[in-house]
Amino acid sequence: MTYSTFSRRQFLSTGTAALGLATCFPASSAFALSQNQARTMVDSLVGEINRTIDSGKSENAMIGDFEKIFLRYADTSYVAAYAMGNDGRRASTAQRRAFSQTFNAYVARKYGKRFREFIGGRLEVQDVRQRKNYIEVTTIAFLRGQSPFEVAFHISDRSGQPKFINMYIEGINMLLTERAEVGAMLDKRRGDIDAMIADLKRAS
Repeated sequence: MTYSTFSRRQFLSTGTAALGLATCFPASSAFALSQNQARTMVDSLVGEINRTIDSGKSENAMIGDFEKIFLRYADTSYVAAYAMGNDGRRASTAQRRAFSQTFNAYVARKYGKRFREFIGGRLEVQDVRQRKNYIEVTTIAFLRGQSPFEVAFHISDRSGQPKFINMYIEGINMLLTERAEVGAMLDKRRGDIDAMIADLKRAS
């Protein structure tokens, strides 16, 4: 089957990808998760992020720590599958596995570098709200020489334990951003999944 960049871009532009998490898993999936459980998870996540940015380690060592944090606290299978989107349907099992492993490392590098900018600052949990299909935990980032800004985590227990399924930094949606990035890589490679995975390994 011929790869069509138009059809996939049309899918994204119609807003189907932006319908939100309500279409991605049943409305009852987060009902067992309490706001206290979600806050406790994010308190732990924020504590590890703060300890890492205050550790004085090298950038590479910090990024390694952030990758471990991401793997521990994120629903990585969900995030990777969302980022690959409809293209995951034509990928082989081996390609999906390779993409998931490569994508996790890529996200850790990318957001690890962003969190490294927080050195000398801190994240503080501010608010917890029940949404239809997840719980939103809002934190505020306090950085030296900058105005505070919001970092929000969307928490679900669809994997069997509380994990974050999305993250917003200053209003930027991680899921949609990474879906667009992966899609652009596939467009550049005319739909070649193996070539996209190779490019992802080199991306930062």
